This record gives sequence, structure tokens and C-alpha cells, in this order.
Amino acid sequence: MSTVHPPDSTDSTGTQDRPARLTVGVVGAGRVGPALAASLQLAGHRPVAVSGVSDASRRRAEKTLPGVPLVPPAEVLRRADLVLLTVPDDALPGLVTGLAETGAVRPGQLLVHTSGRYGVSVLEPALRAGALPLALHPAMTFTGTPVDVQRLAGCSFGVTAPEELRLAAEALVIEMGGEPEWISEENRPLYHAALALGSNHLITLVAQSMELLRTAGVGAPDRMLGPLLGAALDNALRSGDAALTGPVSRGDAGTVAAHIAELRAHSPQTVAGYVAMARATADRALAHGLLKAELAEDLLGVLADQETATGTASGTDADGHGHGDDEENGPEGNDR
Repeated sequence: MSTVHPPDSTDSTGTQDRPARLTVGVVGAGRVGPALAASLQLAGHRPVAVSGVSDASRRRAEKTLPGVPLVPPAEVLRRADLVLLTVPDDALPGLVTGLAETGAVRPGQLLVHTSGRYGVSVLEPALRAGALPLALHPAMTFTGTPVDVQRLAGCSFGVTAPEELRLAAEALVIEMGGEPEWISEENRPLYHAALALGSNHLITLVAQSMELLRTAGVGAPDRMLGPLLGAALDNALRSGDAALTGPVSRGDAGTVAAHIAELRAHSPQTVAGYVAMARATADRALAHGLLKAELAEDLLGVLADQETATGTASGTDADGHGHGDDEENGPEGNDR
């Protein structure tokens, strides 16, 4: 079979051109892979093979990519010029090594993974076999439904690639409707942690807030929270720490103590998270001059007492960085 060349990035006049039409394969038919393949199909590329493990992933692939055959991973690589490796982070190194050792990787083949954690170094075994390595991570949460393809429009992708493939990687992202953002190899773990902190923990906080509102007798907590959280998110993205409001940034120690007492009575599992976030908020409000030092003393005293009671060390972050354990779920707004 002939060697595959990376997508053309410029024409003879130096103007950026569309990538050459490619056959596309997906290894790991969770939420991400079929959606990306479908977006590439809209751009003129041709999905030719998908592999999946669970019944749910197979059904999803059949729905998102109708008519595309389900085959083993090695067969996906045999058929495709561009292969999307959309498996959980922990499974990626072993998958790449196994595919390279079995001779499934072809010279000149574009091999793309969608992990936020890794750059292209994880693809080193495939690189030695002649593959062209790309790391293209969509910073978006996936539902496993057709709406995912629409959401890719304007979605930022964390892009890492060898310098000679940088334009090709960025061109593919643009064809999927995304916006490429270059992330250096050494900064991938920090980039990934930042996305997990913002997206995964937000879902936990919102879910906890909805549960507490139901306990308080609110019939439609989603309707109540929607405008409030939408405004808070918009203000935070526009103004950063200057958007901080609420009892912590005001130094209302009595209100915070009352909150903690209510949480301890009705939802004790949320106390540690509330205290940790309140302490982080207080630190940021102090640093930016929003919380007056004379009001901070009582507030920090309340939080310190609660940190001792809950066994949380002052100034430390609660562990909450979760990863998917199968091909259906993934971290940081990238559910594979």
C-alpha cells in the first residue's frame, strides 16, 4: 500500500489549502471518536472503519457513522490513512505499543490521539514504525449524541505535533470546525489539569447545589440555577477574580459558619468541598484586595476550625481529578 503523506498546508502561492482527502479510522468508539470522524466526514474525508469494545460504543458508532464497518483495531489501521485513537488516557500507551509491535502501523500513516494528558511522546513506538504523530484534544464535553458534531464549531483544540506537522495538525482541527491552540509537550499535563479543574469540578459543584436546593424545597433547581450560574460564568470569563461575590469575599464569617452548620446537618459529604473552596476563594479575594484584612481574620478562623474538624489541611486542595475507566467516559471535557 502506498505511503500516506500529511495533509497539504499550503498551495504553490503560499496560501493555506484544504487537507488532502483521507480515509479515516477510529480505535475506541466512545463518545469522542465517532463525533470527530463524523465532523471529518462533513469536511470531505471518508470514514472507513471503527473499532469498539462495549455494546454501547458499537451502537453509538453505528448511529453516528452509519454503514462504516466495525472491525478489530489492527484492521482499522490497515484500512485508514488517518487513525483516531480515542481511548482512555491510561489505556493509550499500551494500545500504541501493542499496535506498533504487531506491525499494524504503516509508514506515513497519520496517527492522532485525543488525550489531553499526553503530547506526542506517547506515540513514540508508532513514530519508530514510521507513523506521523499528532495530539489533537478537543476541549469540550461529549454526550455521545449528534449534537456533539455541532458543538465542535468554535471548540478549542489543544494541539501538539512535531514542528514539521504543525500546519497539518492545525488544518485538520480547522476542518473539524475547531480552533487550534498550540500546547507544548512539557505543558500538556498542566493544560489537562486546568481543564479538569474547571470542567469536571464544575459539574460536581452544580450537582451538589441542585441536590441541596431540592432538599430546601425548591421544585425546579435547574431553572433557578441556570440564570445565576450563566451570569457567574460569564462574569468570571470576562473579569476573573474581580467577579467574586458572596459571603466569603465580603468576609461574612457568621454566614459562612451558618452555611457549614446546615451542610453538616443535611449533606455532610459536601462540607469538606465547601470549606476547601471557601478557603481558596478567601485567599484569592485577599490577594486581589476584595476581602478586607480586618474581616478576613474571623472568616479564616471559622474555616480553620472546620478544616481541623474535617481533617483537611489548611491551604491544600481536595483531590477530585477523575478519569474515565472505560471507552465511554473520559476527563476534563473530553468524554471518550
